[in-house]
Amino acid sequence: MGYIAIVDYGAGNLMSVRNSLEHLGFESRVAAAPEEIEGAAGAILPGVGAFPDAMDALRASGLLEAVVQAAERKPFLGICLGMQLLFEASEEVRPCKGLGLLPGRIVRIETPLKLPQIGWNALKVLRPNALTEGLPPEAYVYFVHSYMAQPAESDDLACVTDYGAEVPAMVARGRLFGCQFHPEKSGGPGLSILRNFARLTEGDQ
Repeated sequence: MGYIAIVDYGAGNLMSVRNSLEHLGFESRVAAAPEEIEGAAGAILPGVGAFPDAMDALRASGLLEAVVQAAERKPFLGICLGMQLLFEASEEVRPCKGLGLLPGRIVRIETPLKLPQIGWNALKVLRPNALTEGLPPEAYVYFVHSYMAQPAESDDLACVTDYGAEVPAMVARGRLFGCQFHPEKSGGPGLSILRNFARLTEGDQ
């Protein structure tokens, strides 16, 4: 069985993701070199902080090309800001280009509720996919964010949540996935999602 690369570009919550995968019995490596991403069976792109800072850090790390190639060729999961980076552009802080793997942009959540959204909220599955398999209806997962994805193609939107407005919670296209929430902090449902993702990487061996 191969390993899952957790991309280390200086802007992610790495150890919580690694600990969750270890708990589930899957091998992972914190990957800070392109060859570690290239040799993996799948990859996870975590992210915390502001979009432009994360893109700058990804470029400076020398991992950007390896990340894009991994997302195009093998199971790939972006978490929180890592999901937002999959899109073409963001308006957070200043206009900034993203990885362009999915069409659409990142915008501030328009809601009467307090931002950032911090805490547990229910998932509504719009389009079932490999990661939602086995999830209970209205599973609760953990969010921390003020900005959200605005996918250009509705087929990419897999799950939403309600925070005074409909907020995209998961995107999926082929073997490319993004979770706006933190599966590694979302108890049983989050572990189920990570297990489903890890099992996809086994098919690439």
